[in-house]
Amino acid sequence: MGTMSTRTTVLSLAALLALPASVSVSAQEPANNPAIIVNGELTPDMSAMTPGPELKGVITAKTTDRIKVTTADGTSTVVYVNDTTKIKGGSGLFGGKGNYTKASLLNGLPVTVKTMQAGPVLLASQVSFKGSDSKVATMIRNGTAQGFAEQTAATQALRSRMADIDNYNIKGTTNVYFDTAKSNLSPQAKAELCQAATQAEGMNNALLLVVGYTDSVGDEEYNQTLSEKRASSVVNYLQQYCKWKPYRVLTPTGMAESDPAADNSTEEGKAQNRRVAVNILVSKSVDGL
Repeated sequence: MGTMSTRTTVLSLAALLALPASVSVSAQEPANNPAIIVNGELTPDMSAMTPGPELKGVITAKTTDRIKVTTADGTSTVVYVNDTTKIKGGSGLFGGKGNYTKASLLNGLPVTVKTMQAGPVLLASQVSFKGSDSKVATMIRNGTAQGFAEQTAATQALRSRMADIDNYNIKGTTNVYFDTAKSNLSPQAKAELCQAATQAEGMNNALLLVVGYTDSVGDEEYNQTLSEKRASSVVNYLQQYCKWKPYRVLTPTGMAESDPAADNSTEEGKAQNRRVAVNILVSKSVDGL
C-alpha cells in the first residue's frame, strides 16, 4: 500500500472536482469517401467498411455523433455512432432489457463496442452495456441516487458530496507507480489497486478520489495528458477488475508534475513522482456509521 499524501492537496483537488466541467471530443475527420456517412443523418454504405476492433472501456466524453471510449490501459478511442448503431443494454441488478438510444450513452458508462472501419474512421455497429451500469450512470448525470437503496449516503450527487470538502476525512492513500512515459499498469499496481478497493469496501460510504502525476521529464502539455491517462487507467481497472462501483469514484484528474512526492533531480525521486494516488474519502457526517 502507498503512503499518505498531504490533506490540503487532496482536499483542494476534490474541491476543484466539484466544479462543473465540460468535455469536448476531438477526432480526426472521416476519410474522403462519400459513401461513408457518420453523422447519423444517412445510412453508411456498410459494404465499403471492414470489421474494426472491439473496444471495452468507459465512455469518457461524448457529442451527438461520437463517443470517446477509454480502455483499462488508458488508451482513448473516438468512435462515431449513428442510426445504424445498435444500442443494447443487458439484464442486471435492475431488471431486464430496455429500449436504448444514443441518448443512453452517458459519460461514465462501461461499454463494449463493436466497430466497422474505413481508413482511420471507426463507426460503432453495436454498443452494449449492463442495465445496472446504465442506471448508475443515469443517477450520476441527474445528480440523484433516488430509488437506489444501497449505500444511500455514499451515492448522493457529486456536487452534493463535495459541497463542503472540509467535511471529509482521508482514510488512506495508495500510490501506484509507472514507467517513464507509460500509463499501463504493472502487475504489482493491479494487485495494489484491488487491495485498496477491498480496504475502501470495508468502510461505510467510502468514495475514491484518483489523481495522476508525472515526473519533470517532458513539456507541460505532454505531462498533463500523460497524468490524465494514468488516472483514467487506474479508474478503469478499479471499476472493471476490482469491481468498484462507478458512482463511488469522484471524477479523476491529472496534475502533471505538480505536488512532487520526491526530488525530480534524481532518478529515484522521478520514479516516486510517476504515480497515481488513490485516496479514500469518507464524509465526517457518516464516518463511523
